[in-house]
Amino acid sequence: MKALILEEMVSLADNQAPLKLVERPMPVPAEDEVLIKVSACGVCHTELDEIEGRTPPSRFPMILGHQIIGRVVHAGPRATRCQPGDRVGVGWIYRACGQCFYCRQGEENLCPEFQATGRDAPGGYAEYTSVPQDYVFPIPEVFADEEAAPLLCAGAIGYRSLSLTGLKDGENLGLVGFGASAHLVLKMVRHRFPRTKIFAFSRTPAERDFALELGAFWAGGFEEDTPLPLHRAIDTTPVWAPIVAALKNLAPGGRLVINAIRKESADQKALLQLDYARHLWLEKEIKSVANVCRRDVAEFLELAAQIPIRPAYQIYRLEEANQALVELKGRKIRGAKVLKM
Repeated sequence: MKALILEEMVSLADNQAPLKLVERPMPVPAEDEVLIKVSACGVCHTELDEIEGRTPPSRFPMILGHQIIGRVVHAGPRATRCQPGDRVGVGWIYRACGQCFYCRQGEENLCPEFQATGRDAPGGYAEYTSVPQDYVFPIPEVFADEEAAPLLCAGAIGYRSLSLTGLKDGENLGLVGFGASAHLVLKMVRHRFPRTKIFAFSRTPAERDFALELGAFWAGGFEEDTPLPLHRAIDTTPVWAPIVAALKNLAPGGRLVINAIRKESADQKALLQLDYARHLWLEKEIKSVANVCRRDVAEFLELAAQIPIRPAYQIYRLEEANQALVELKGRKIRGAKVLKM
């Protein structure tokens, strides 16, 4: 089969083609796994973190990709939940131990043995992949493959982030950064919290215009003050300065949820601008998001089908994955990026 592999950690500034197209043997599913013929795979900022070493793969070479849509072509003898021909999806959560305190609480995202698709096990930048049956999800028929792919990570992690804000209808919500996840959160909020005003921050005019097109109340740069204080905010950026900006605009008792698996270090000195009285006092909160649970993916797919949420996306061929990653690094974003096999 064709697959794109990452052989080592690199800087995209130095190497704009970090993934190599190769022929690999077809995966052989274990007894509890299903073999999936991949039809689409979303491109996520986390792939940049893997490539550049902020959350490196557990081994090399590695096939990246964790927003996978495809059809089951074979099931292991103990994989009875799926049948050949079923259309399924795979997200960031590849496996957890199932026995620890967190797994018993339904919080597999915090499991110390958490394994991630495309980081700890081969992912979807390939024609086929093999996945444990308990970590695949049926895909609602309302979605085309390329629409469904971003829902599995950008949508599911956005859903978890929104839940962690504790947002109530009528409260003001800030979206700090406006990429694949934030544009899906905006669509969710407009459906679930119709009286909430959404304030979108982005460094690019195109992303700000896109947010306004989708129904944001206000859009501006990170350095700008919002016309109203924010009760809740979600940061989806890979850097630090936007956190300072968000805290500045947060209302007393407000909560900032940071939806980023890692932060880049280039602007970490921005944190020295934090002023306790202005940015942190009056019971402001900061909370991080760690991965997703299976229930996040399942609940979000159901909600997305009900609304329905139609992600904005750009399609690339498998061979164009490096181009998609470079554009993502350069913030050439309008919705999500999806590889179509």
